[in-house]
Amino acid sequence: MKLPLQITFRDMPSSESVAREVREKAEKLEEVYDGILGCHVAIASHSRRHHQGNVYRVRIDMAVHGGEVVFGREASEDHAHEDVYVAVRDAFDGARRLLQEHAAKQRGDVKTRVGPPHGRVARIFHESGYGFLESEEGYDVYFHKNSVLHNGFARLEVGAEVRYEEELGEKGPQASTVAIVGKNGHKAA
Repeated sequence: MKLPLQITFRDMPSSESVAREVREKAEKLEEVYDGILGCHVAIASHSRRHHQGNVYRVRIDMAVHGGEVVFGREASEDHAHEDVYVAVRDAFDGARRLLQEHAAKQRGDVKTRVGPPHGRVARIFHESGYGFLESEEGYDVYFHKNSVLHNGFARLEVGAEVRYEEELGEKGPQASTVAIVGKNGHKAA
């Protein structure tokens, strides 16, 4: 990375191997958007009560022309983030999408879409009241049970087709409303 990169490890020992992975991923971000002025990556380990192992949270703060782009995903019961390398990969994938959106806004690009986006339920945590959709473009969109229309959260299963309204939340893309799609492609009641 041509520009300043700062890597911080919290509640875990620093790792040259993880730092090397972060540097490689950060260099690739410059291919997406060359207006990055600086980047700070914080990797934190969180232990889970009553479970073995830790989960990892990665936050990426980037100073860019026109402001700041921040991507952070909370450590969750998502087992994929029990591996620090998977957590780093997912965080940089999210940061890449946010940079692409930032670059498109700066260019004045406007997406034209007919109707709300479609997606599928990728992961759902009924007991915790949230889940993740997979967008048509392949990225994760967080949703909370209260955003599912017609009290449909309990009926959602992995693979279910939905329509949703997306917004940029504090920690990345999130759905403000989610509607279950019936077999004919229309909203199910």
